[in-house]
Amino acid sequence: MRLGVLDVGSNTVHLLVVDAHQGARPLPAYSHKEELHLADHLDDQNRLSEACSQRLLDFVREAIRIAEDKGVHELIAFATSAVRDASNGDEVLSWIEARTKVRIDVLPGPDESRLTFLAARRWFGWSSGRLLLLDIGGGSLEIASGQDEDPTVAVSLPLGANRLTREWLTGDPPDAEQVRRLRKHVRAEIAAVAGAIRSAGTPNHSVATSKTFRQLARIAGAAPSSFGPHVKRVLRHADAADLAERLARTSIAERAQMPGVSRLRAPQLVAGAIVADAAMDLFTLPELEICPWALREGMILRRMDNMTT
Repeated sequence: MRLGVLDVGSNTVHLLVVDAHQGARPLPAYSHKEELHLADHLDDQNRLSEACSQRLLDFVREAIRIAEDKGVHELIAFATSAVRDASNGDEVLSWIEARTKVRIDVLPGPDESRLTFLAARRWFGWSSGRLLLLDIGGGSLEIASGQDEDPTVAVSLPLGANRLTREWLTGDPPDAEQVRRLRKHVRAEIAAVAGAIRSAGTPNHSVATSKTFRQLARIAGAAPSSFGPHVKRVLRHADAADLAERLARTSIAERAQMPGVSRLRAPQLVAGAIVADAAMDLFTLPELEICPWALREGMILRRMDNMTT
């Protein structure tokens, strides 16, 4: 069965087409994405702008055309924190559905965490034992832990790299006092849920997904994406702590010249590094292994599990 997954994220809107069969891993067939940065287009009333809504509609229409061209049998569409947090998010999605017949479901934060955990569990397998997952998105930080496919605990915190950059870091490079206040805020937010996460038990394997973690690992020396998904990539806490300090002293242009960092993602890398450093410190994680599968794959796997034979 050929599935299409339309992921409306805070930074990127992404259509992934895969060939999915029960008992087999989903095979990517086609990928199309655009960095719309929806969260950057919220007005003073926390509403998505008309121009932004129109760009999203245009992408959905293009995704429908591509899905038809690629022979997609079923299109699964969902939105995460940018639309979830917008005061007119449901209104925009209803407007798009009326014009395209595509229903985009808003995914609650804990569900986002659970599905990403499922993807990591399937990628690393049962031999990983108790798994701890971290995912830094544009709008939120997902944390999940457990020894089964459904995590014992799954939380979502408003600590996404894009969100924190907009709300806390205004300079280029950011002011040292802004960085200090953001660091304090992030650590307080994570510490508030640390007890619940630890209640799931000590992890045997700690992993991370998301573009932010991949970029930090790449800057620290991990293999580039061109080497393929099966190359082991890790981010050590010592490197994350160093980057959290070093990146805060660099300009956006300087960050954009670093390995694996795009010009559009460079502004939010400081906030991402601060979150990564704080989480690894507060959960006492010497390193994180980067998982190539994340939320989209979790959605696909859950749909495959529900297929009738």
